[in-house]
Amino acid sequence: MSRSVLFDTETTGLEPLTGDRVIEIAAIELDNDLPTGRQFYALLDPERDIPLESTRVHAITNAHVQGKPKFGEIARELLDFFGDSPLIAHNAAFDFAFLSAELQRIGLPPLAPARMIDTLALAKQLFPGMPNSLDALCRRFEIDLSARTTHNALLDCKLLAEVYVELTGGRQRGLALETETELTFARYAAPASRIPRRIVPAAEQLAAHAAFLAQIKEPIWLRA
Repeated sequence: MSRSVLFDTETTGLEPLTGDRVIEIAAIELDNDLPTGRQFYALLDPERDIPLESTRVHAITNAHVQGKPKFGEIARELLDFFGDSPLIAHNAAFDFAFLSAELQRIGLPPLAPARMIDTLALAKQLFPGMPNSLDALCRRFEIDLSARTTHNALLDCKLLAEVYVELTGGRQRGLALETETELTFARYAAPASRIPRRIVPAAEQLAAHAAFLAQIKEPIWLRA
């Protein structure tokens, strides 16, 4: 079993070292890059107010977190779920920084950077000069975004799991990712047998790529 864990956080702001805190965390287990159905989820009391500008992003208010556990109360369960597996996130440095700050507040070591797999970095390598937000990647891979009206850690994890499969080679034709707990491994091809999805860029994406290449001295992609 090649196990990894994909996770996402929602926070009170952007600066973990100046008082911003994690208010929501979700994680799903992957086996050979595909969800097993096991997941972790917690809505947390950040022990501070949630600014209105942050609520506009994730729709979580002070009322939502009232009476919820503090990070220290769920930390051990979260770390047990993570195990020693690689940890996947989109713009992973952000989520790693917040979780590491939370762990250090309760006297635990931070997450090891060597465990980080950043899907944003993978996307930038595959699609240089193109939009690579989670929304943009879902649209590129024709993944349904209709439920994503605001940021939501668990939904974002499920969407990112589908994106990650595409970024790492694509799923077998005719098969779709399951989001239910009765996922059956036998329905999926192993990574080595995946058939990559053909991406046909739009005209504006080709123009953006050409503009990106124009900034590079003698790019190898333009050689005959």
